[in-house]
Amino acid sequence: MEKPNVRYWICQFTGWGVWGLILLYFNFIVFGDRFKEEGGQKEYVISLAILLVSGILVTHLLRFIIKKTNWLKFSFNRILILFIVSVGATGTVLYYGSNFIEAKSGYSHDAYYNNTRLEKAKKMESDFGMDSIAYFKENTFLKDSSIKKGISEIKKATGWAKNKKGEWVFESKSDLLGIYYRLLLIAIWMLIYIVYHYVERNRNNELDRLKLETTVKELELKTIKSHINPHFIFNSLNSIRALVDENPKRARRAITELSNILRSSMQAENSETVTLEKELDIVKDYLALEQMRFEERLKIEMDIDPDTLQQPVPPMMLQTLVENAIKHGISKQIKGGVVRVVAAFHDNNLELLVQNTGQLSLIPNGEGFGIKSTEDRLNLMYQGKGVFEIKNLDNKIVQSKVSLPVSI
Repeated sequence: MEKPNVRYWICQFTGWGVWGLILLYFNFIVFGDRFKEEGGQKEYVISLAILLVSGILVTHLLRFIIKKTNWLKFSFNRILILFIVSVGATGTVLYYGSNFIEAKSGYSHDAYYNNTRLEKAKKMESDFGMDSIAYFKENTFLKDSSIKKGISEIKKATGWAKNKKGEWVFESKSDLLGIYYRLLLIAIWMLIYIVYHYVERNRNNELDRLKLETTVKELELKTIKSHINPHFIFNSLNSIRALVDENPKRARRAITELSNILRSSMQAENSETVTLEKELDIVKDYLALEQMRFEERLKIEMDIDPDTLQQPVPPMMLQTLVENAIKHGISKQIKGGVVRVVAAFHDNNLELLVQNTGQLSLIPNGEGFGIKSTEDRLNLMYQGKGVFEIKNLDNKIVQSKVSLPVSI
């Protein structure tokens, strides 16, 4: 058999042990006087121990068989059939198996109980004066009302009666009651087992679903965060190449700025958030490279509340919005325009604004990668608490606004 886990054995011993304690409590405490009068306490405790150990063994075997059938994949009807067959077979095995062990041990409480009642039946027979006559053979004796009454009283009080051969016979439904009792125990055990595993399976399925959603979320975030417009890189490299001879010092600084942006893009995959101050450093490097390309056509304005610098923000998000503003705004204007970045607190939220010269209608289909990626990231990271919107402020200015919950 496979090696079961510790939790299973704890449940097995606890369940059967509690049931044993309940029986001991009722027999020795609640009905203690009557139980003491009848005697057989030692035999009862040993018989109960045999029952509990047998119950643990047969249910463990039942569990092994059930697991081998892979029952969790069965339909409800098949599980119902499995339940009925398992309870019937295991309950019967438990009854006759425990009785057999009790009989072999010599400490059967049922045997003690029956022997005690047999002695009582013999005494009652003597008290009625029936022990000296063969009332069980002759029908004439049975017509005697006192003898009929004596036979009835003895049988009613003890369950014993003599057959026509003069042998004492115990007439009782204890076998059926014993089987019903064992069937009830196995049915309760089986119900607990089935319900537990259904709940456990549903819980594991929910955990697997959450893990899958988390994995998908992480992959989506990595895909979004790792995006840097390749055209920006090519344009930056071309600008740097043009500066190598004309202005080597500026070319070297431009290479540093580009490497900072690329490094931040790679590090973004490992960070859920960065400080606004660090994000602004990347934005400034990006704008410096773009200004190298657009020259006087690009004007930059910064309005940053110093208190916002340590607030966490998604990495590369502000840079993406600035990139979007230049690509769909400034680059479309013959005379260029202004990109203004604002960071401030408003209504217990951190607001990041990117304003640029242009019109929203200039963006194909009303959205670019910057807009879509920002919406996706906010939905994934803040579950509705992060808000993004883009709109025309007037005929000349487009504003992108991100509102994030303040981290205290």
